[in-house]
Amino acid sequence: MDIDRARRHALLALLGAGILPGALRSALAQAKQGVRTVQGELIVNGKPAEPGTPVRPGDAIATGKGAYATFVVGQDAFLVRESTRTELIGSGLLVSALRLVTGKLLGVFAGGGERRLVTATATIGIRGTGAYIEAEPTRTYFCLCYGTADVAATMSGARESYSTRHHESPRYIYGDKRPRAIAPASVSNHTDSELILLESLVGRSPPQSFMESPVRY
Repeated sequence: MDIDRARRHALLALLGAGILPGALRSALAQAKQGVRTVQGELIVNGKPAEPGTPVRPGDAIATGKGAYATFVVGQDAFLVRESTRTELIGSGLLVSALRLVTGKLLGVFAGGGERRLVTATATIGIRGTGAYIEAEPTRTYFCLCYGTADVAATMSGARESYSTRHHESPRYIYGDKRPRAIAPASVSNHTDSELILLESLVGRSPPQSFMESPVRY
């Protein structure tokens, strides 16, 4: 087992034992559903939010410059970075789709039916996944951290379907008319520790295949 995999297993052991760094203790101390942690400005449905604020399908979430927040909806957990605007679609506590207007979002999703991630340039169907996505006006960055995805470019209709175990296939999905609308990218702006934290907020850990795979960033 290499050093990075050992660190991942050590973090899981700490989560299980309740021996956590301050930031993780703070996250896990909050109520199970809704906003878990906030740093900076977080707005839910046009109103300032704080730990404990409910978040449900139908809600719009926005963060300010330099902000960071985590929240839980049903059996899904999310991390949003600064200057992000996203809208949740679904019913009850099931997020069936997520529209990322702009910004950066990491999510872990319970198994079951397909969910959709939508940006200006892409529609992505995911199943049982951890995924990271960044939305710009003319380009989407998408990393399927683990699970299965069907990726479609909105403008060109280009499609790809694939599965990953550990960040193997990041993609850019472009919104212009270039010949290759879906192109390889590198892993950026998200970590294994963040995925482990999000899964822990809903009482899970990443798949064993993820934990045993070599680090790719």
